[in-house]
Amino acid sequence: MVEFTGSGLPMSQAGMDAASDAIGVKPAEMWAVISVETSGCGFLSDRRPKILFERHVFSRLTGHRYDADNPDISQPTAGAYGRAGAHQYDRLAAALQLDEDAALNSASWGLGQIMGENYAAAGYATVAEMVAAMVASEDNQLRAMANFLKSTGWDEPLRQHDWAGFAGRYNGPDYAAHNYDRLLPQFYQRYSTGPLPDLRVRAVQVYLGYKGFSGVVVDGIAGPATSGAVMAFQASVGAAQTGTIDDALLAVLSA
Repeated sequence: MVEFTGSGLPMSQAGMDAASDAIGVKPAEMWAVISVETSGCGFLSDRRPKILFERHVFSRLTGHRYDADNPDISQPTAGAYGRAGAHQYDRLAAALQLDEDAALNSASWGLGQIMGENYAAAGYATVAEMVAAMVASEDNQLRAMANFLKSTGWDEPLRQHDWAGFAGRYNGPDYAAHNYDRLLPQFYQRYSTGPLPDLRVRAVQVYLGYKGFSGVVVDGIAGPATSGAVMAFQASVGAAQTGTIDDALLAVLSA
């Protein structure tokens, strides 16, 4: 039985630096990719990694055996995704009942949305091993992304800022319909000329989400919504409502 909820550790500076260095880019390029792929966060508020279940991959991996009776999760064509978030785990759960290995291989996982079937290129011996790593931390998700890019050679167009070339490989032939090649340079421009997300603020935002404080966007920016959620949390534990984000707050939130 695969566990999808674990420690869910937010990314560290060491994790981001290691992944960026591994493929010879700066964090701005990495942030551009993960901003397009997962809006910048690798976990749902219940600590499960963000996923997208791909019915056409499940159909292919299972020899189309389930297409007729289970069209929502098994069809030769992509689509019928439904809502993002927890709904994707509903689709995955249905596929797991039919073929566990194929189901895990048919979802994309974490910050970089690495397909399960690419576990070897991401540096893992099995898809279950990759999923367990994705459940544990965003640093593992970043590492898998860097390994995958390096092993496929797709790091080269990213280094060269060949956005269309990278999009065509990473997002597939329909990248233009998703505006992928236009969003990448927009995010890159934002992160290369402005501040990068503050990882301490971002970690606080992630943990606030885990604790049920809604309305907080995980973006590494200490805006009014984040400050308000911090004060609400402080009130819930009987602490002074300062709204201050520091290491002491992070330690309490992550305990």
